[in-house]
Amino acid sequence: MSYTKVWAERDNLSKEEKRKLEKDGLDILNDIPKYAKEGFDSIPKEDWNHFKWAGLYLQKPKEDGYFMMRVNIPSGILTYDQAETLAYIAKDYGRDVIDITTRQAIQFHWLTIENIPDIFDRLSKVGLSTVGACGDIMRTIVGNPLAGIDPNELLDTREIVKDVYWYFQRNEEFSNLPRKFKISISGNINNAQNAEINCLSFVPAVKNVDGKDIEGFNIFAGGGLSSKPYLAQELDVFVTPDQVKEATIAMSTIYRDYGYREKRHRARLKFLVADWGTEKVTEKLLELVSLPSKGKTILKDWNAGYFYGVHPQKQEGLSYVGLSIPVGRLSSEQLIELASLSKEYGNGEIRTSNSQNIVIPNIPNEKVEQFLGESILDDLTHEPRKFIGHSVSCTGIEYCNLALVETKARMKNIAELLDEKVAFDVPVRIHMVGCPNSCGQRQIADIGLQGIKMKTKDSKW
Repeated sequence: MSYTKVWAERDNLSKEEKRKLEKDGLDILNDIPKYAKEGFDSIPKEDWNHFKWAGLYLQKPKEDGYFMMRVNIPSGILTYDQAETLAYIAKDYGRDVIDITTRQAIQFHWLTIENIPDIFDRLSKVGLSTVGACGDIMRTIVGNPLAGIDPNELLDTREIVKDVYWYFQRNEEFSNLPRKFKISISGNINNAQNAEINCLSFVPAVKNVDGKDIEGFNIFAGGGLSSKPYLAQELDVFVTPDQVKEATIAMSTIYRDYGYREKRHRARLKFLVADWGTEKVTEKLLELVSLPSKGKTILKDWNAGYFYGVHPQKQEGLSYVGLSIPVGRLSSEQLIELASLSKEYGNGEIRTSNSQNIVIPNIPNEKVEQFLGESILDDLTHEPRKFIGHSVSCTGIEYCNLALVETKARMKNIAELLDEKVAFDVPVRIHMVGCPNSCGQRQIADIGLQGIKMKTKDSKW
C-alpha cells in the first residue's frame, strides 16, 4: 500500500472506522470462496458488513442468509452478452427478480453464499463487476445513457468513464474512504446525470483559451441526499477530457485523507465541502493537479434521465427507443427478450438510465415501426402514461434492512390508480423511499414520499 492512513490516530474514530483499520473492505473478496464452501453459518457476524465491498448486502432478516447484489453498469451501457448473463443469473439464482437502480446499476435478490463464486465467474467472463457497488468506496459511475449516440452531448464520455471506472476497481489506495463516494461523468447538456446530487460530477463545459473554445468539464462537488440533503457546488476549475481521471484521483484523495470519520452520519464528502467552502476545496485540489479556472457550464432543460419514445441519433439513419420499466423492475424473461430484440433490431446494446428505465439504441429507421410492434412493448412501452412512466422507487422493506415500508408494489399501484383517475398534460414525477437514506431520490421529485414510523396514541411504535 503506497499511502499513509493519516486518519488512523485521530481521536474518537467510529467503530466502523476502527474495524476498517483492522481489515480492508476488499479483503472480503478473498474470504468468499471459503465461506461459499462452508456455508452461511461459517461467516462471522463481524464480517457481514464487509460484504458491501463485494456489492452484497444481507436481505431482511439477515439471519436467513439471503443476499441482495448490485452489479456496476458504468454509464448504463450493456452489451448483448452482458444483458443475457444478467438475465440468467436472475433466472438461476435470483427468483427472476431484476431491479434497475437510480445509479444505472442492476440489482439481484435471494442469492446465497454458495451461489456467489459462480455469479462472480459469470460476470467476470463478460467484463462486469460488483466490486464497489456498495461500501465505503467509489460507487458505480453514473453517466449519459446515450453516450456516443446523443445529439445533445457536448462530448462522448464512454471511454472517459471506462478509464476512471477501471482505475478504481479493486484499487486498495481508495478502498477505505470515509463512506460511499458517488460520482457522475456526462456530456449530456440536459443534465441526465443529475449532477447536483452527486459527491463529484463532471459537467459539460466550454472554456475559451486564446480565442479558441475548448470542450471539457466543470466540476461540481459536495452533493448528496439522505436525511440532510446538499446540492453540489461548482468549483473554479476546468477539466479537459484527458484530465478527468487525474482530477478524480485528486478529489478522491482529498475525501480519503480529510473526510470525517468520527460519526457515520457526517462522513459524506458533502459535509466536508460545506464546512471548507468551495474556495478551500478548489485550493486543495489545485495542490494535487494543475487545472485552469472554470469554463462556461453547458446545461439546459433538465430531462431527469428520461428518454421515452423514438429519437434520432447523431448517426444518420439510426434511432434509439426509450422504454418504460415500471418502478425499475424486470423479470429475467423480459430482460432475455429485450436483449434478443436489441440484437435483432440494433447492435445488441441495452442501456439503463438513472430514472430506472431502458434505452434500445442503434435501430435503423426503417426497422423502428416493426420494433414498436413487438408484444413486449405492450408492457414496457415507449409511450407510458404520465404517472407510472415517471414513478421511481427504492427497494423497500421487501429486501432492504434499512427500509421501514414496502415501496415497489405500493408505488406502482398508486401510479396506476392515478393514471386511471387523473389526467395531466405533463408528467408528474413521484419518488417513493422506504427510509431517510433516499436511494429513491425523493428530494428531486415533484412529489417525494418517505416511509416513516409513527407513535400510536398509546406512545407505541
